[in-house]
Amino acid sequence: MTFFYLILNFKKIITMKIHFTTNRFFYFFYIFSLFIFINSSCSSDDVIDHEEEQEDPIIKLEDQLPQIIVNTNGGNIVDEPKIIAQITISKAGKISFEGYIGIEFRGASSQSFPKKSYGLETRDVNNEDIDVSLLGFPEEEDWILYGPYSDKSLMRNILIYDLSRDIERYASRSIFVELTLNNKYQGVYVFMEKLKRDNERIDINKLKGDENSGEDLTGGYILKIDKTAGTNLGDGYNELNSFTSQYAPLNASSGQKINFMYEYPDAEDITIQQKAYISTYLADFEDALASDNFTDIDLGYATYIDVSSFIDFFLLNELSNNVDGYRLSTFMHKDKNEKLKMGPIWDFNLAFGNADYCGGGDTNVWAYKFNERCPGDFWQVPFWWDRLLQDPAFVSQLKERWSILRGGTFSEASIIAKIDNYTNTLKKAGAIDENFKTWNILGNYLWPNNFVGNTYAEENNYLKNWTKDRLSWMDDAINSL
Repeated sequence: MTFFYLILNFKKIITMKIHFTTNRFFYFFYIFSLFIFINSSCSSDDVIDHEEEQEDPIIKLEDQLPQIIVNTNGGNIVDEPKIIAQITISKAGKISFEGYIGIEFRGASSQSFPKKSYGLETRDVNNEDIDVSLLGFPEEEDWILYGPYSDKSLMRNILIYDLSRDIERYASRSIFVELTLNNKYQGVYVFMEKLKRDNERIDINKLKGDENSGEDLTGGYILKIDKTAGTNLGDGYNELNSFTSQYAPLNASSGQKINFMYEYPDAEDITIQQKAYISTYLADFEDALASDNFTDIDLGYATYIDVSSFIDFFLLNELSNNVDGYRLSTFMHKDKNEKLKMGPIWDFNLAFGNADYCGGGDTNVWAYKFNERCPGDFWQVPFWWDRLLQDPAFVSQLKERWSILRGGTFSEASIIAKIDNYTNTLKKAGAIDENFKTWNILGNYLWPNNFVGNTYAEENNYLKNWTKDRLSWMDDAINSL
């Protein structure tokens, strides 16, 4: 604008200079006025541009993530027990739930992070547990607020859980939210269902304490291979909270053993008869799998397990090269009069190339071969997976299932579209910037990062490129089995 003003007035200035001797005062006055105008115009433009640069983007109400506000009223959250608190949940500015909760820290190694994860129980005014529907999820009382920290993409868990449900294997329903705790913003969290027996979660029979014989005794059960944490009935693994496999993990160098923990009924409630049944069932399965007749349809392992669930569990862990896969956060369940099933999957924050140890960051290794790379690690992978892959029938089903999934849910386009959709959701909400203002960790190594990006875009691109490379390697590796 200033440039064109000068051009338009140039002729007038020249004309005035011709008459300089007769109109000297007016000439200088005009030039001085023009200079002041130009200078003020430039300064004004500079101020406007600066203000625009500093102006925060306007986030539409409908684009905001659900907001969760928790107030402990001065109470300190601890590992356990849960303390009473108040919670308000809103979406698009409208409150969808207000009430009481019990809240505690959750997780094992992740408790060392400054951004904590929390376990919640919805409660009534009398501090009794109550089932409620939160953020559109089926009614229940147990919930989790997972705080992605070392996973700077913020989305590894929500991605694999969505993929699992897309292939019709239940995984925790999950949604991005923002948490404010005691009036302090905590960043992006993932609100999710806690894994437990429930008709809308792990849908198995409710096994009662007086059901200790006959077909009643056959289910339902939930077991897990995991670290000991929380209510444990004694130190470490013991006969009150778990039982031990009679088969040593392959390649283990320090006498490690596989321990199966009672998840449902839990260690406090499971009866002696129920312990005997489920531990014997697992022992019979392992005996059949280790036997010379392991491929026999009547005498072998298939008598005891739901093979298709094992295949899907295997593919989800291998797709993401989950460094904890098969050996930690590993759930299995058995319903009444049914076979043992693997899953649901759980805790993939170190998957998709986010671990710098034992091949966790590689795209070209088998996750189930963990013991070969790290034979001294305390938590080892059971012998099951090596043995199953020695059965031509299992391998044939595995290849067929992979081929079907690669044509749809596991296609590169489908998975990348999910990642882009999550990213768009977070960006539109302004949540990425706010999270990393609160947690200034971009560009910093956090255990056990295999990649450290200086920006969120770099972290996001790493996840996508890693996934593309992994899918390509998986195609060749599975076809070569």
